[in-house]
Amino acid sequence: MTDREPHRTGPRPPHDGPGRRAAVVVVLTLALLCGAVAAGYLWSFGARADRIRAAHQHQVVATTTGPAREQAALARSGTETRALAPAVWEYPDGVRRSGTVEVPARTPQGRTVTVSVNDSGSPVRPTDGTSGRLLTSVAGGTATAAAVAATGSGALALLRRRTDGRTLAALEREWEQIEPVWSGRLRRGNGPDGGPGTDDV
Repeated sequence: MTDREPHRTGPRPPHDGPGRRAAVVVVLTLALLCGAVAAGYLWSFGARADRIRAAHQHQVVATTTGPAREQAALARSGTETRALAPAVWEYPDGVRRSGTVEVPARTPQGRTVTVSVNDSGSPVRPTDGTSGRLLTSVAGGTATAAAVAATGSGALALLRRRTDGRTLAALEREWEQIEPVWSGRLRRGNGPDGGPGTDDV
């Protein structure tokens, strides 16, 4: 009568458990929090910068002395395409100035337009306002969240590799000790001390 050999298998590798899933949740939560903090900081910083710039900007009425140059079209501001045109204005009061200002595209000569100038009367671009500040905040917050998530994921992956390697090495050492007994090789061959196996007695 022969002994029925049990199904032989090696040690099972470690699997993902609740601890690792919880670690992923922690990393994602931390990334979202960092993104929100970054977005809030950028919003506050942008609002403070806009207030400082607005304190030194002044709206004046200028008169174009030539048509807007279509080849010098700048970009869209909301739904309006902007261009450059020569114009004259007065700022500070009584001081006549001239230069190139930003105007709506296809503005003809002799049209009055509102432009922004600084304390010395030179034309400047107006502040971006709420829409520009919102875009900057969202973009910065998203980039920060992505960076934190990528860094955290990399750290978790590295930690997992090191932990899995140590766990597998420990399982292999234990398997080398229990596999001969579990598989029945000790009963058919020599015992662990070199003597006869259990089937030879």
